[in-house]
Amino acid sequence: MKTPCKVGKNTNQMRQEPLILAVETSGRIGSVAVALGEKILGETTFSGLMRHSAEIFPAICALLEDFHRKPGDIEQVHISVGPGSFTGLRIAVALAKTMHLANKTKIVAVDTMDVIASNVSDYLRHPSTHIHSLATILDAKRGQFYLAVYQLHPPGSNKAGFVVGDIGFEKILPDCLMTTSQFLEQFANDTEPIWLLGEGLLYHREAFECEGVAFLPEDYWSPHASKVHQLGWQMAQKGLFTDPLTLQPLYIRRPEAEEKWKQRNVP
Repeated sequence: MKTPCKVGKNTNQMRQEPLILAVETSGRIGSVAVALGEKILGETTFSGLMRHSAEIFPAICALLEDFHRKPGDIEQVHISVGPGSFTGLRIAVALAKTMHLANKTKIVAVDTMDVIASNVSDYLRHPSTHIHSLATILDAKRGQFYLAVYQLHPPGSNKAGFVVGDIGFEKILPDCLMTTSQFLEQFANDTEPIWLLGEGLLYHREAFECEGVAFLPEDYWSPHASKVHQLGWQMAQKGLFTDPLTLQPLYIRRPEAEEKWKQRNVP
């Protein structure tokens, strides 16, 4: 599904901005976006679950054609680096490294938990909505979850780790592994509920239901390439590019196949 955006009239100014490809393949439904500097030109969402490898290259080519650009014109690639789908993360990392080798494309690696958390900026556009803190939840299997916790701050706050629109985020719990009970004991709060979002809730929402917890609507649970670009652009403005030689997916825990191999080969 394509979401095109109109290019502004000041084409001379826009040509001076870098052409950017943003890639989100960490979640169940992937997407790609093309931008000129800060401005998103268009975004394409893949047609179904785990269609990353089949649709990523056609989607990128179609978007570039829409704006009369070629792959060699891309100056930066922003990728969602994890945690998330092991296969999806490897696809994004391989794509970024290949683009760097071919055209010296600069790489920005964006934390997937931050990408998901940034969806709350859209939700807060609803009148009379108030959220003080939120947590992103992804299923890590075996009774554990990938979690990160954020506090929201008003515009201009110097505490914010990143900003989306006029919403500032401070990450108060970095990406980690937790059980449901560990999370609830530490963060469920009767006076100020913590709001949850993330694809880990798709099959495990009931496990997190208790006093002091609220849930964003399901429409806000998945990461999107446009948000990868928004956060990646902020990092790029600070010069936070990733060395392609050391770029690795952010797994937090090894893929299951690697863990089984290690168990078999450790004396």
